[in-house]
Amino acid sequence: MSKDNSDATRNTQHVEVAAGLIFHNGKLLIAQRHPEAHLGGLWEFPGGKRDPHESFEECLRRELKEELGIDVEVQELVESIQHQYPEKNVSLKFFRCSLGRQEPRALGCPAFCWVNREELLDYEFPAADARLLEKLQESETIWG
Repeated sequence: MSKDNSDATRNTQHVEVAAGLIFHNGKLLIAQRHPEAHLGGLWEFPGGKRDPHESFEECLRRELKEELGIDVEVQELVESIQHQYPEKNVSLKFFRCSLGRQEPRALGCPAFCWVNREELLDYEFPAADARLLEKLQESETIWG
């Protein structure tokens, strides 16, 4: 008896991720992934994995405090994406966030930077972010 695709799907890890779109003075905050992490060295919209007991919004506030030392107000959901990597299935929720008074610091990431719409193209992101990156390139209003 052979295994079918549904067996492979059941054995694939499922991860839920909350990420923040933090705009400030016409620029967007991005962070670099640790070299040893899954998709290491690529850039991402800061955030992280949701724990089972927390909402996506709670997860995002916690992750941004841990990674960048910032407090944010989580606002509207901008995009939801499902992406299948060979080793895991990822559900991503991207929220617009407003930054508190603190300046970001690289606490849980190797680097971060503020980029404008054109500069965003100079950074390499995971495949799961492709649809959001396209949306960010096409829409000027989202940067407002």
